[in-house]
Amino acid sequence: MISFLVGVIEEKSENTLILDVNGVGYELSVSANTLSALPMAGESVKIYTYMAVREDGVFLFGFSSKEERDVFFKLISVGGVGPKMAITILSGLSLSDLTIAIIKEDSKLLSKIKGLGKKTAERICLELKDKLSQTSTNDSTFSVDYDEDAVQMATDTLISLGINKNEAYMLARANAQNDATAEEIISKALRGYKG
Repeated sequence: MISFLVGVIEEKSENTLILDVNGVGYELSVSANTLSALPMAGESVKIYTYMAVREDGVFLFGFSSKEERDVFFKLISVGGVGPKMAITILSGLSLSDLTIAIIKEDSKLLSKIKGLGKKTAERICLELKDKLSQTSTNDSTFSVDYDEDAVQMATDTLISLGINKNEAYMLARANAQNDATAEEIISKALRGYKG
């Protein structure tokens, strides 16, 4: 089992990281959160890992923090959630907001993550809410009071501008303070977008 890798970032692309460790290039599947937390190509970094060995190959999954890897382990313990789906879920919300959504059993919010169905979202909430309740939930980056319709309209608009579904939703939620209108959310989201 490979617990972590220390190397130089060779390449970053959507949900993929190639890490040069002493001349050997490791390809890791990573979440959008990990990608955004990592420095630029050419920089040295420590990545926590999980290695999945299956009939069709060996796969490495990478995480910028032990906390994200811990949540990943909890997610793959749920029936019907494999490593690739867990990475998709970790890409759909920030770690703190994912934790809060599971503890509050907000399966509606979870099922908005691309590829995650309503029943699987409900199962995740049911099986993990007690396991995650020990984790601190006070550092949420999203406002609890927000206009859901405005967030949905802003998300749809951001998608139409070419931003992928999960990223568009995260941008909209992160900029939905109190009763912000869809236009205000879009404006703030685009100002902070690094695309």
